[in-house]
Amino acid sequence: MAATADHTEEQTGVPGTRRRGAGRIAAAVSVFGELLITAGLVLGLFVVYSLWWTNVIADRHAHRQGEKVRDGWAHASGPKALDTKDGIGFLHVPSMRNGEVLVEKGTSAKVLNDGVAGYYTDPVKATLPMSGTTGNFALAAHRDGHGAKFHNIDKVRAGDPVVFETNDKWYVYKVYAVLGETSKYNVKVLTAVPKESGRTKPGHYITLTTCTPVYTSRYRYVVWGELVRVEKVDGERTPPKELRG
Repeated sequence: MAATADHTEEQTGVPGTRRRGAGRIAAAVSVFGELLITAGLVLGLFVVYSLWWTNVIADRHAHRQGEKVRDGWAHASGPKALDTKDGIGFLHVPSMRNGEVLVEKGTSAKVLNDGVAGYYTDPVKATLPMSGTTGNFALAAHRDGHGAKFHNIDKVRAGDPVVFETNDKWYVYKVYAVLGETSKYNVKVLTAVPKESGRTKPGHYITLTTCTPVYTSRYRYVVWGELVRVEKVDGERTPPKELRG
């Protein structure tokens, strides 16, 4: 009888324990799988928010702000090119295929997150073209998210036009150098005479900067241009030939 009892325990007790253990493992795997799925959904939503929804919000804000600037120009009794409260003008880079980009003061996240380009005030102070003095009009904008106004900066080539529009003038630049990657701490690219671009004498320069590689902020991408001419804005606001056709 004892032997029979032991045999029954082997047949019923041990397998039952194994089944319970297997059930716990299966439950744990199921919970872990659900957590992975949830984490994936959260990550996916974050990517959608970062790369799409922030663009929508920023573009709306920039559009409203741009209309406000143009309305101010239309009703101005005199030049307001140096008024930096709402925006100083619009950047046009045909090879980036991003339309007009409002330019405001500063390059902080608070400024750039509104879907605009900003001119540097720190650590190097940009020289505004409207001042008429030689120097470097250095700008920054996001490459992904928050409007991503410089997303296609890698499409810009030497010889391409860059036009800055104010209420009374068009400033036409020509790209002459591109730096595909440099340290984000390299402020020499922003100096009045950007020697890293190959220039050694004072002139009227423009510099466009943004993050690289795309979707990261590890390095900086830089494009340099030099002023070739200035045109007065006519009553019809006819753009220069570089922006037509």
